[in-house]
Amino acid sequence: MRITMTSIIVDDQQKGLEFYRDKLGFKLQTDAPMGEFRWLTLNAPEGSQDVVLLLEPNADPDAKVFRAAMKSKGKPWTSFEVDDVPATVEKLKAAGVAVTMGPVEQEWGSFAMFDDTCGNLISIHSVGG
Repeated sequence: MRITMTSIIVDDQQKGLEFYRDKLGFKLQTDAPMGEFRWLTLNAPEGSQDVVLLLEPNADPDAKVFRAAMKSKGKPWTSFEVDDVPATVEKLKAAGVAVTMGPVEQEWGSFAMFDDTCGNLISIHSVGG
């Protein structure tokens, strides 16, 4: 088994595309009609181009409840690895991203969190020194 796709549920697919592409530097891979929604996949600016992020529409009532609970508890939807959390936090802030926590140093490495403007908290992390 291998992971080739992971997804994030977004309130608005166009807004999600603009945030992940324009603020975080993700590259659009696929944008195709899918009924009333779109099949939107992006590649991370660094890392394997074989792994895609799918921007899922927030159309499932159960998913809406789960997402709201995660965000209200301050829990991130997912985490992206970066080389340098403090430097990445500064880049995010300069791009107008709302950093909600950190950087925080831990025994295992460091992390920070930001709001993706689409209903999710996202964590960034680096492991080790």
